[in-house]
Amino acid sequence: MNSLLIRRAEVVTSSGVGIADVLVEEGRIAKIASEIPSGSASETLDASGLVLMPGVIDPQVHFREPGMTWKEDLESGSKAAAAGGVTAFLDMPNTKPPCVTAQGIRDKLALAATKCRVDFGFFVGATPDNLEELLQSKEACGIKIFMGSSTGTLLVNRREDIERIFASGKKLIAVHAEDDDIINANKAAFGDKAKLSDHPSIRSPEAALKATALAVEFSKKYHRRLHVLHLTTEEEVRFLEKEKQGGFISSEVCPQHFLLQAPEAYQTLGAFAQMNPPIREARHGAALWEGLKCGVIDCMATDHAPHTKEEKAKPYPATPSGMPGVETLLPVMLDRVNQGLCSLSDLVRWMCEAPARLYGMVGKGKIEVGFDADFALVDMKASRKVENGKLHTKVNWSPYDGRTLKGWPVITVLRGQVVFREGEFPGQPAGKPIRFEAPWEKA
Repeated sequence: MNSLLIRRAEVVTSSGVGIADVLVEEGRIAKIASEIPSGSASETLDASGLVLMPGVIDPQVHFREPGMTWKEDLESGSKAAAAGGVTAFLDMPNTKPPCVTAQGIRDKLALAATKCRVDFGFFVGATPDNLEELLQSKEACGIKIFMGSSTGTLLVNRREDIERIFASGKKLIAVHAEDDDIINANKAAFGDKAKLSDHPSIRSPEAALKATALAVEFSKKYHRRLHVLHLTTEEEVRFLEKEKQGGFISSEVCPQHFLLQAPEAYQTLGAFAQMNPPIREARHGAALWEGLKCGVIDCMATDHAPHTKEEKAKPYPATPSGMPGVETLLPVMLDRVNQGLCSLSDLVRWMCEAPARLYGMVGKGKIEVGFDADFALVDMKASRKVENGKLHTKVNWSPYDGRTLKGWPVITVLRGQVVFREGEFPGQPAGKPIRFEAPWEKA
C-alpha cells in the first residue's frame, strides 16, 4: 500500500494553524494527529520548519493547447503550476480550434491525462449557436462566455444569445465580463492615436460594470450559477456588495490587479502589463483587495495567459493581451502574509477551499481526513528573487521580474506523490481529471 507520513509540519487550515503529523494512504489523508508513529508509512517526510497547506487550485489558466503550443502547453503549464504549489487547475477554451463541443472536452481530458503533472478540469466555450453542445458537455467544469472580445475567436455579445445560454441547463457559467459595444465605441473614439497607456480607458470600468450587471441580471432571472471572472474595478466590487445573494453568484480576483497599477505598470513594463480586463489605477486595486478580505470576492485565480517576448514587442494595439502567473501566485501571496497584510488561513480560504467549493470539486481544497493528499510545503523564511529565464512556463518571463519575495513553496505533493521538489519533477505525469459534484446541477 502506498503511504506517506509527513512529520512535524505547521499545518494550515482556514480556521487556524498548528503543528501536526499527517498520514497519507492510497492518495488520501488517512489521519491527522499531534504525533503519528514513524513506522506508520512506507515513506516519511520530515517537514520541521515548513508550513503544510492544501495544494493551491488555480481556477483560470490558459495553457494554450491545442493550437498555440509555442506559448505554453499542458506539460509546461502543469510543471509551472507544480513549481508554484498549485495542484489543480481549470483551463479555458479559447484555443485553436476553440473547445466548444462535448467531444472537444473529452479530447482535452484524454490529452491532459498523458501530459499533466497536476490535476485538471476544462471549460467548454460558448458561441452564439452551440447551445446543444453546451448542454451535452457533462465533463466540463463550466461554461465560459466571453461577453467582450479577447484573445481568440470566442465572443457572445448579443443580449439575446447570452440570455438563451443562461436560460438553458444548470451548469455553472463563468463570464469574461466586458461589454463589447462600449469597447468598440472607445476604440473608435481613440482611433489611430490609441497607445498602450489608453488600454484601461478603451476597456473601461463602464464596460466591465455593464457586462457584470447583465450577467447578474440573467443569473437571478434564471437562478443560474454564475462566476464572474477576474474582477478589475471598484464599481464591480460595490455592485456585488449589493447584488450578490443566495450563494449562486461568486467572483474572483487576480493578484496582478492589486499588485500592479496604472499608469506605472505601463511605464515600467510596457506591453508585458497588457491584459484583458486591464491593469487599472490604484483605487481599483485597493477596492479589490478590500473586497477579497471582506468576502465580496470569493477566491483568487491567475488568468495565466502567456505570450512570447517577441509577440509582446509588437506595437500597440497589435500586442496580445495576457501574462503568465500560475507559478508566482502562491509566492506573491506568501510575501503578503510575511508583510502582515493577510494570514496563511486567508490564503487557504481564498486559494484552496473556495475554488473547490465554488466549482463542486470532490476531495479538493482541505487538509481533512478523506480528502485528496494534495499539499504545498512552504518555507516562509525563504527569500528569492523572481527572475526571467528561471521560470518553468514556456515563455519564461514574469511581470514580477526583479521582485524579491519572502515565502516559497519547496515541495508539492499530488495525491500523496511528490511532484515537485526544489526544482525537480520526480516521476511521470500523474495528473487526473478533477471530479465534480455540483449541487446546483442536481437542484
